Amino acid sequence: MTDVITASGLVKTYGKLRALDGLDLAVPEGTILGLLGPNGAGKTTAVRILTTLLEPDAGTARVAGLDVVKYPGQVRAKLGLSGQYAAVDEYLTGFENLDMVGRLYGLGRGPAKQRARELLAQFDLEEAGDRPVKTYSGGMRRRLDLAGALVARPPVLFLDEPTTGLDPRSRTDMWEVIVELVKGGTTLLLTTQYLEEADRLADRILVIDHGRAIAEGTADSLKAQVGGERVEIVLVRHDDLAVARTIMTGLAGVPVEVHEHSRRIVAPVTGGAGLLMEALRRLDAAGIALLDVALRRPTLDDVFLSLTGHSSADEPETETADATQAVVSR
Repeated sequence: MTDVITASGLVKTYGKLRALDGLDLAVPEGTILGLLGPNGAGKTTAVRILTTLLEPDAGTARVAGLDVVKYPGQVRAKLGLSGQYAAVDEYLTGFENLDMVGRLYGLGRGPAKQRARELLAQFDLEEAGDRPVKTYSGGMRRRLDLAGALVARPPVLFLDEPTTGLDPRSRTDMWEVIVELVKGGTTLLLTTQYLEEADRLADRILVIDHGRAIAEGTADSLKAQVGGERVEIVLVRHDDLAVARTIMTGLAGVPVEVHEHSRRIVAPVTGGAGLLMEALRRLDAAGIALLDVALRRPTLDDVFLSLTGHSSADEPETETADATQAVVSR
C-alpha cells in the first residue's frame, strides 16, 4: 500500500521552543492516521508543515508524492484542510462561502454553484444554505468548514481537531461524515485530543509528546502495551475490605489496589470473564455483598498516561500561544 503522506525527521523551532523534534510519520492511501497528543505536543505544527503553511527547519515531508517545500502549489491542489477553528465568512451565506471556495479553485461559475449545492446537501445544511453563517450553530459552522475543504474533491485531507467545541451529537455526526469520506478513498491525517475519537476513527495512531513520536500502532496494540484487564469491585460494607482484598489478591496473583474511602478494589487480571465469574463465586461464598462490579479493559487514556506520565487532558494549551509569542518576540 502506497504511503500518501510522509514525514521524516521534521524539526521546527520558535526561538527557544522546539515544537517538532525529529518527527517521522506515514499514512497509507485510503486510511486514517490519528495524531494523538496533549496541547503543545506539536500536532498543529506538523499539520501546518504538511499543508505548506510552514516550512520545517529540518527534515522532509511529502504529500501525494510531492515535496511540500519544493512544490507547495502542486501540493495544495491535492489536499483539503479543516483547522481547529471554522474558517468561514460569517457575513456570507453557507452557499456563498462554498461557491467562493469553488471559484478560488478555478471550477468556474456553473460547476462552483453546483458543487456548493451538493455539499450543502451532503452535510445536511440545505435548509440553512441561504442564511448568513453568523446565524449558524457551532456544529453547523464546523460542517460548513469541512465542506469547504472538500470543494475540489481532494484525495488527501487534513483535519486538525475537527470536533473541538462540539456537543456530543454534533461530534458523532462529524465522525459519520469522516468515515464516509475514507470509504470513498480519501487519505486522512486527523489530529485530536479526544481519545474516543482516535479509538473510533483511526486505522493507526501515532502518539506524540514534546514534538517526538513516542508510540505507534492500532488502538488495540497500544492498549495491549499497558497490559491486561482489571476487575473492579465496590463493596457494600467497609468491614469486608480485608477479606475481599485477600480473595482478590489470591485470584490476581499480584498486589491489588484498595481504595478504602470508596470501598473499591481494583485487581489486574488475565482471564477476562472467566476470572470475573470466579471472583464473584468466591466473594459470594464469603458472604461479601457487592454494590458494583466490572471487568475493565485498558483505554487509550490508560495508554496515554502510561506513555507520557499524564492524562491527555492535563497539559495546558501552550503550542499555539508559545509559537505565536516566539514569532512576535523575533
